[in-house]
Amino acid sequence: MQTIKQSKGGIEYLIGKLKEGDKIITRVIFWKIPHKTKEDEVALKIGRYEKKGFIFEVPESASPKSELTLGGEEFQALLDFLHENYEPFKLGIKKYIPIDEKLDLENINHLKAIFDNKDKHKVLDFIAKNNILPDELIPGIQYITRVKAINKFEGMLKENLSEHDWQRWFKDNDWVLGSEFVRILDERGIDTDNIADYLMQAYDGFVDIIEIKKPSPDINFWHSVKDHDNYTPSQDLIKAITQSTKYIYEVEREANSIKFLERVGQVKTIKPRCVLIFGRSDNWNDSQKEGYRILNSSYHNLTILTYDHVLSRAKRILQIS
Repeated sequence: MQTIKQSKGGIEYLIGKLKEGDKIITRVIFWKIPHKTKEDEVALKIGRYEKKGFIFEVPESASPKSELTLGGEEFQALLDFLHENYEPFKLGIKKYIPIDEKLDLENINHLKAIFDNKDKHKVLDFIAKNNILPDELIPGIQYITRVKAINKFEGMLKENLSEHDWQRWFKDNDWVLGSEFVRILDERGIDTDNIADYLMQAYDGFVDIIEIKKPSPDINFWHSVKDHDNYTPSQDLIKAITQSTKYIYEVEREANSIKFLERVGQVKTIKPRCVLIFGRSDNWNDSQKEGYRILNSSYHNLTILTYDHVLSRAKRILQIS
């Protein structure tokens, strides 16, 4: 257990031992220097001493003296130097920019200018060819970005946003839709009358559909009145299901359309499936959870998720609570 002592002059100090041999001992000492006009100052004394008897020690060298005391400002500068430079130096990095709140604004703007390039593929090629980012840093950046996105998602659930806001979030964070989807297609229109929120390329190379309805306190998942003691879908949910199944039907009809295939690219159209994101489930009881399971099982090409299901799945992917 560390014990803070006090000198005869009333100055608090703490002694630590860095290394001890048969004849030489290296010590470090904190001194807390009180001031009347500013905050108390923490000084650091470090020295190498020659043992004389059991408790008496003298500096190993008198000239130059083998002990040094750093004032508060010097000590803080030493801490900053160690914090910024020890790990890069240890790892053998030849050139680096220390990252802290004092990072030069010109350097920050220069970095932003590189990564703000609209041609993202060119940026990625540049990073890869010049080995700018260490391999272990890339997944870390992706993880932090996804955590920030989920925090934003939770914040958005507390606001009354438009469907367009949610469409933009899902487009920027399509990873939450699951690993079965490879990418969002640039084309949204099925035909002149039917435009889905997203047409997706599934991992097997076929077209699937994502349809979202913004969460709103006025839109309920379940009907307000039970039917034979069973929870049944609300009228809003039935309309959304009907629209989703219509999109599935229209995509199937376009399976042999040359114009449609040209618009969606080299993606096949056979037995499309749809994911419908609708409503909230954060306050469901056990019967409603059972009803949801039964409802979903009745569709072979449609999966219904609530916004809370999406949130929960994303947190499981990121392993956050």
